Amino acid sequence: MKICRILEQGRPLFSFEFFPPKSAQAEARLMETLWDLSRLGPDFVSVTYGAGGSTRESTLQLVSRIKNDLSLEAMAHLTCVGSSREELEGIVERLRAAGIENILALRGDPPAGEETFRPPPGGFAHASELAAFLEAKGGFCLGGACYPEGHPESSSLDEDIRHLKTKVEAGVEFLVTQLFFDNAHYFSFLEKARAAGIEAPILPGIMPVTNYKQVKRFTEMCSASIPEELEERLQAAGEDPLKVPTVGVEWATAQCRELLEKGAPGIHFFTLNHSPATRAVFEALRRA
Repeated sequence: MKICRILEQGRPLFSFEFFPPKSAQAEARLMETLWDLSRLGPDFVSVTYGAGGSTRESTLQLVSRIKNDLSLEAMAHLTCVGSSREELEGIVERLRAAGIENILALRGDPPAGEETFRPPPGGFAHASELAAFLEAKGGFCLGGACYPEGHPESSSLDEDIRHLKTKVEAGVEFLVTQLFFDNAHYFSFLEKARAAGIEAPILPGIMPVTNYKQVKRFTEMCSASIPEELEERLQAAGEDPLKVPTVGVEWATAQCRELLEKGAPGIHFFTLNHSPATRAVFEALRRA
């Protein structure tokens, strides 16, 4: 089912994001995680594309397996990186043949070793161009990314929202945010987006912290911030493998509760290919 149709049902939507494994051992662990989380009944599962499109083949295989072997609705990430229009057309047709109806259209990060994004020969420079290309192909529900604290390359949040509107006008039907840990950023961003005429549903992207150093690295990469209170609690937990996830789950659960109470259309969980923290948050929400 297309995600835009699920969103029209008017109930909170829950989804999980995974990345393609890089070894047979990692693949086995991921399939265990997928099986574990599938029993929670997510509305869809998404699969990332890898830096520089490096996991393209693995993404195609995994998203097909999720859809056809696990009978879960799946969304494939697709980027502009390293692919011409002709190559992208081939990828799109493979997704269509696998029964995939949902694509997250992204520009993507520069390939390893490059500081700035350069469009490939015969390819696209912006996610809005990719979205327009996919929209013309027909048959897909298109999602897009957005950044509550601003894209790292944008000069301002206002500029970022102008680009976002272009992307929505090109065919994107719903949006998924980058991770954030302060809900004020989401609600402020939502207000600005609506004021700019962007009416697409905006799913909050939530990552339960399980590793302090890891989340610090992620936030630096995507220009997200860590609230002082959360920072203090994580520092107090040190590197304790039990205390850090406990703090992360408590914080993410509180975030999700407030977001849903104030009208967010659902929650998109960044799982990092592990199930315990995401499961803990999800089950806490269900109990509530």
